[in-house]
Amino acid sequence: MDVGMTVIFQGTDQDRSDREVYQNELRLGDLAEPLGFDSLWGVEHHFTDYTMCPDVLQFLSYFAGRTKTIKLGSMVVVLPWHNPMRVAEQISVLDHQSDGRFILGVGRGLGRVEFDGFGLDQGVARERFTESAQMLLEGLERGYCEFDGNHIKQIKRDIRPKPFKSFKGRAYAAAVSPESSEIMARLGIGLLIIPQKPWESVTQELGTYRRIYREVNKAEPPAPVLAGWTFVDKDAGRAEEMARKYIGGYWDTVLKHYELIGDHLSKIKGYESYASMQETASKAGGREAAIDFFLSIQVWGTPDQCYDKIVDFSTRTGAGSFNGVFSYAGMPWAEAERNIRLFASDVLPRLKQAGAVAQAAE
Repeated sequence: MDVGMTVIFQGTDQDRSDREVYQNELRLGDLAEPLGFDSLWGVEHHFTDYTMCPDVLQFLSYFAGRTKTIKLGSMVVVLPWHNPMRVAEQISVLDHQSDGRFILGVGRGLGRVEFDGFGLDQGVARERFTESAQMLLEGLERGYCEFDGNHIKQIKRDIRPKPFKSFKGRAYAAAVSPESSEIMARLGIGLLIIPQKPWESVTQELGTYRRIYREVNKAEPPAPVLAGWTFVDKDAGRAEEMARKYIGGYWDTVLKHYELIGDHLSKIKGYESYASMQETASKAGGREAAIDFFLSIQVWGTPDQCYDKIVDFSTRTGAGSFNGVFSYAGMPWAEAERNIRLFASDVLPRLKQAGAVAQAAE
């Protein structure tokens, strides 16, 4: 199993400046390669302290110059917020800079504050995403972009520098709604699983995705990439206490950024499936229950417990890799570094060994 780490730049601690957050999170990123992680990932968000990485490709370009072997992944580039022609160029540059180490992850976005900030109609995000992704993926394979859609219009133009390596097998998309899973299958790309709902629902949607993928692409879909908010400690009691404080605290930032207490998503075309999530979040006294559920699908505990959870979640989803998020919700720098180092020393080697044994048995 490949094991990655993700840096998200949460600025929710009001006692820290954005400058301090950036300095510390970049220091965490510098640990990924020497500690033995296979990949380093970044996210894209705008305008709030939820995560302060408005340009994930710029972030990864920085680390392309600071690393030698580690893969670099976007989780994700939110295509409706971009001109896909420009994204194609940026991706090709990054792939050249990193000598083909880039893993492309794309998504359509959910936060109203971000769509409004860019002056975009969230109600057409699904259509814009589908057209942008189709143009982008086709363009990266053939070396030029050309598209005539309802929302995306692009006359034929070359991507320079030309892509030198296929993105087939290293292109993924975040899919939270059932409809998005079907779109990804038809586009022929893998799935990024960012745990937010019961595993039963995830596995059911994965079954539909895999069926459609096989029908459309006449091939087996790539193994999903699984992410997880991670906290490890040798003391089980402390691990639970800190997980509730920080992973639970992260859930609070999700509620705020995505405005999950309310009903606006159910009224936006293409986001109707989020109605149940908003309904649950809006129930009186539902915060603790929501945190309990969120904790149940994340990775925390002793090294043994974290290992067992990752194996369990990976078995449920058929994931071929795991990306841990180790710093969030105002966690002190020293705690985040300890978290990463303990995971790297006591969990990561076992995951790699287990993956090697499984591969040898195939």
